[in-house]
Amino acid sequence: MSAPHKKPITQAYPEPVERLIGEFMRLPGIGRRSAERMAFYLLKASTDDAMRFSKAVADVKQLVRPCSICLNLTDVETCRICADDTRDAGTILVVEQPRDLIGLEQSGTFRGVYHVLMGRLDPLAGVGPQDVAVAQLLERIDDSSRNSRQAPVREVILGLNPNFEGDTTALYLAEQLSSRHVRVTRLARGIPAGSQLEFASTAVLADAIEGRQELAPE
Repeated sequence: MSAPHKKPITQAYPEPVERLIGEFMRLPGIGRRSAERMAFYLLKASTDDAMRFSKAVADVKQLVRPCSICLNLTDVETCRICADDTRDAGTILVVEQPRDLIGLEQSGTFRGVYHVLMGRLDPLAGVGPQDVAVAQLLERIDDSSRNSRQAPVREVILGLNPNFEGDTTALYLAEQLSSRHVRVTRLARGIPAGSQLEFASTAVLADAIEGRQELAPE
């Protein structure tokens, strides 16, 4: 009599572990093996360590929000940069993402405030001005009560990445700002074309801020 046929094992790990691996694989750049290593790290960690990790994820989703003025990430209504009365709220440096702001802050050179667009114009991908925080920037310029500490805006520095999309966004903003009584400048091109601000060294970013140039729409 032949042995009973056994069903093949289709899942190597218990279902909760497989589910955790699957969630890690949803993260950018994380493949199966990396996801398995992270899952097993949590399995071997103490319960307290694992729960701290879980709480950190929950807190990011529940507590972190865009600043009501500049849209930088914050856990309070107005971010600490906008609320800092030692900074020049009349000078706004426009960046694409919060990570660009962090890089510029680490240079220690800029003492104004920021505006985070949360993206950039990309006509080929269908991303237009309505899809990024352009309207909020113009509101800060047109109505000083919407700006940090209600300060009138004197200068807008365009700190967009030096690539096609960044250039497109910078030229669009320069055009929108041309009818407003503000100085419009752009970071100096010490940053290599096609690169990202988040990967530039603090020295390069400091030079780019100090050497910023006037920008007018074409």
